[in-house]
Amino acid sequence: MMNITPVVKQLLIINIIFFIGSQFLPVAETYFALFYFENPVFKFWQPITHMFMHGGIMHIAFNMFALYSFGSNLESIWGSKKFLFFYISCGLGAALIHSLANYYQFHQGLDSLMESGLKKSEILKILAQGKYDTNWQQILLGSDFNNFVQSYMVPAVGASGAIYGLLAAFAYLFPDAQLSMMFIPVPIKAKYFVPILVLFDLFSGVTGSTLMGGGIAHFAHVGGALFGIIMVMFWKKNQFNDNRWN
Repeated sequence: MMNITPVVKQLLIINIIFFIGSQFLPVAETYFALFYFENPVFKFWQPITHMFMHGGIMHIAFNMFALYSFGSNLESIWGSKKFLFFYISCGLGAALIHSLANYYQFHQGLDSLMESGLKKSEILKILAQGKYDTNWQQILLGSDFNNFVQSYMVPAVGASGAIYGLLAAFAYLFPDAQLSMMFIPVPIKAKYFVPILVLFDLFSGVTGSTLMGGGIAHFAHVGGALFGIIMVMFWKKNQFNDNRWN
C-alpha cells in the first residue's frame, strides 16, 4: 500500500474538517456549496469551497478513498505543487461545466415559461424566494420542470469533479492498471474503465436516467475528467512533463 503523500494528506484533513463542521452548522451549505451563478445565494468563492463539502458519510468516504488511491500515485510522480494545481484546476473545470449545463437547462425552461406569457421578473422573484409555482408543471413537461427548478435551486457539493480529473490522468499514465468497482467483480484496465465511467455520466446527464440514484452532478464528473485529460496530455507533450515544480 502506498504511503500517503503530503498534499493528499492535507486535502483529506481539510475535507474532513469541512464535513464535520457542516454537520454542526447546516447553514454552511448556503455559503460553501456551489449554487447556480444567477441565484442570489451564489458567492464567488463557491467554485473552490464546494470541493470540500459533502452530502453524507458515504459521499465523503468514496471520494477520500479515491483521492488517497489515485492522488498519492500522481503526487509522487508530479510533486506537490504540480499535483495541487492539477487537482484544483480539475475541480474548477468541473464547476464550470456543471454551471454551463445548469445555464442551458435553466434558460431552456425560462424561455418556455416566458413564451407561455409569464413575465421573467415574476419568475425570478419566485425562484429567489426558494419557491416555485406548481402551475409551471403544466408548461414544462416531463423532466423539463425538474431540470429547470433543480438547476437554479440545488447546489453542488463534493470533490468528485476533481477526483474524476485524477482518474483521467491515472488512466492516461497507467492505461494497463487494473481497476474495479463493487458492482463489477472483474477488474478492468484503466484505459477502458475510466472512459466507460465518464460516458456513463455523460449519458446520465443528457438523458436524466441513472442507476446510481438522484442528486448526482453528472456534468461535473464529465467536466473534471475533461479538464484532467486535457491537462495531462498537454503536460505529456511539453516540458512540464519532466518538471516537478518543486
